[in-house]
Amino acid sequence: MYYLGIDLGGTNIVAGVVDEDYKIVVKESCKTNLPRPTDEICDDMAAVTLKALEKAGITLDDISFVGIGAPGAVNSQTGVIEFSPNFDAHNWEIAKMMEERLNKKVKVENDANAAAFGEYLAGAAKNAKNAVAITLGTGVGGGIIIDGKIYSGSNFAGAELGHIVIEHNGRQCGCGRKGCWEAYASATGLINMTKEAIENPENKDSYLYKSVDGDVSKVSGITAFDAKRHDCPVGKAVVDTYISYLACGIVNVINIFQPDVLCIGGGISNQGDYLIEPLMKIVEEERFTKHNAKQTKVCTALLGNDAGIIGAARL
Repeated sequence: MYYLGIDLGGTNIVAGVVDEDYKIVVKESCKTNLPRPTDEICDDMAAVTLKALEKAGITLDDISFVGIGAPGAVNSQTGVIEFSPNFDAHNWEIAKMMEERLNKKVKVENDANAAAFGEYLAGAAKNAKNAVAITLGTGVGGGIIIDGKIYSGSNFAGAELGHIVIEHNGRQCGCGRKGCWEAYASATGLINMTKEAIENPENKDSYLYKSVDGDVSKVSGITAFDAKRHDCPVGKAVVDTYISYLACGIVNVINIFQPDVLCIGGGISNQGDYLIEPLMKIVEEERFTKHNAKQTKVCTALLGNDAGIIGAARL
């Protein structure tokens, strides 16, 4: 038996064929090319689905349904994306539109939930009863698994962990609030902090400044980490500040849910021990349950960008 999962992102659309052992057999992708109409996006999702199936040597008859992980408030019962700011979409009947194109049952779920489910099935949260997956990307995505099931709240908009406020009246967030965790702990937040440090005239002699020739357009999510590795005090200050914000939100999440596992994914998680070790020092000191015998295991996610495909394929 094979399964088909689609990860619908703001940059790429990726379809993967998944086997019964949660292994991705093949993948096909194309650019999302936003902004554009939702019917064009569905056309491309259908096209990459068929290409992936052809590459795997199977057809739609060999799979029981198609699963999609998509950003935004996704009603998994109706198959409607009620709101997705990245796609400027309201009440997008994505499941119906894809079923018309593929003549196959389609299941849709929030992308972070799908990724959390993938990690629960085959990744860092495997064998956990309760788990939370955090994704550090353009925003901060969150997925919650309780008793082996995706928790999405009464209105299917739950687990928006990136929008807990950690700094009252702080940085402006894209959701409209100020001080959201996402504005500080996302890759975007880290990039903004790095740019601010480079633009500070006092830091022109720093390794951080010189590593991008003072050009903030060259800054990425790893720029400050690379500077810290070169013993740059300015880079270290940026990273330390970033990790303190990340830890603040993680402690909040642990205190609320007390999961068996909290795994961190997204590009920033590739920093490994440079991220996890200082992060854990803060978490261990500040979490409410620091004197309990059982503690939440905090670790990096294992499946990377494949988590959402695997999770969507097995919805």
